[in-house]
Amino acid sequence: MGGAIQEIENIVKGWRFSRNALELKSSIIREILKDSSKPGVINFGGGLPAPDLFPLEKIKEACINVIDKYGTQALQYSLTSGTKQMLSLITSRLKQQDIDISAECIQVTAGAQQALDILGRVFLDPKSVVLTETPTYLGALQAFSFYGVKFISVKTDDEGIIPEDVENKMKEYKPRFIYVVSNFQNPTGRTISLKRREKLVELSRKYGCPVIDDNPYGEVRFTGKHVPSLKTIGKECVIQLGTFSKLISPGLRIGWIASEPNVQKIIERMKQACDLHTNTFTQFVISEFASAGHLEPHIELIKKVYGIRRNFMIKMLKEYFGDDVSWTEPEGGLFLWLKLPKTINATELLPKAIKAGVAYVPGKFFFSEKPDDSTLRLNFCNATEENIREGVKRLAKVIASAN
Repeated sequence: MGGAIQEIENIVKGWRFSRNALELKSSIIREILKDSSKPGVINFGGGLPAPDLFPLEKIKEACINVIDKYGTQALQYSLTSGTKQMLSLITSRLKQQDIDISAECIQVTAGAQQALDILGRVFLDPKSVVLTETPTYLGALQAFSFYGVKFISVKTDDEGIIPEDVENKMKEYKPRFIYVVSNFQNPTGRTISLKRREKLVELSRKYGCPVIDDNPYGEVRFTGKHVPSLKTIGKECVIQLGTFSKLISPGLRIGWIASEPNVQKIIERMKQACDLHTNTFTQFVISEFASAGHLEPHIELIKKVYGIRRNFMIKMLKEYFGDDVSWTEPEGGLFLWLKLPKTINATELLPKAIKAGVAYVPGKFFFSEKPDDSTLRLNFCNATEENIREGVKRLAKVIASAN
């Protein structure tokens, strides 16, 4: 057996892989998940929704109903853009959010992460410039990096992206697009204010730079006032991404791109080249789950529970941390963003934290330029109150020992 393995290794050594494949870095979150899966480690690291809230019985019921209703159609190839049922569901829900859109503008994808890759195929060439928030979603950095782009980060504050810096960067770099997470941003939890959304759309039109609005958390608001979406404000200037991963289950892998008909034609060709179409069966299952009246009550449930868990984590941070540590208090989503004293390096501290039984994501990996090593991200939704209390207590001890 050993000889056969060695022979395979010798053959593979001679293969010539693409430079992009060799240079693409693996996701740090995936690596952290490996370590945090050890027994006894409380994991605040991954962007995982709460599995205790997955609607198992209702999804099981939907699966059975799909087989009974649609038979072999649910197991067959389907249209690249999406099944008729799924396109109808997405457009009707977007219209409820004041986005006037038709099925011809929608592309169903294998989660919002595939949507990022498809948009990379549509817009990016080597050395293209992409504007991002500071910090930004690291999965987007990984997806766009494959195309050999140059990232330019734009300054942010508690109201989100700063329009003056956006305009300066658009003038100087002529980017292919600007990428934002407008609601309860990953990683900071911040939401772009209405005034800044309006200004961002104005700049998009002025400089001919599309806005990619990644919006997986927009419906998971548990406090505060609703802000009109960038797509509602910007219409044809904005390409919005959505997903059922945070609303039902990430394992179903159903997301979408909402653009304009002429853009969708290009997106659809890229999707065909990727995988022909998104999983037919899961499109039917989610459509059936929604048509049975389960989706809206389920969203209300996760909003209620996540809000309670967010409040409890903030309470524990106030109890166990001193004034030298600060954090965001988002009105929705999954994440809190912590700022540690400048003398503490959150990346170097992570192995000690895992050894102490708690995991997080160091903030440096969310920066496209000039990383801040004194930041970290915590997921508050995927833990019981008992684990939140104990995890924050462990983290506070580790940080105190490093201070």
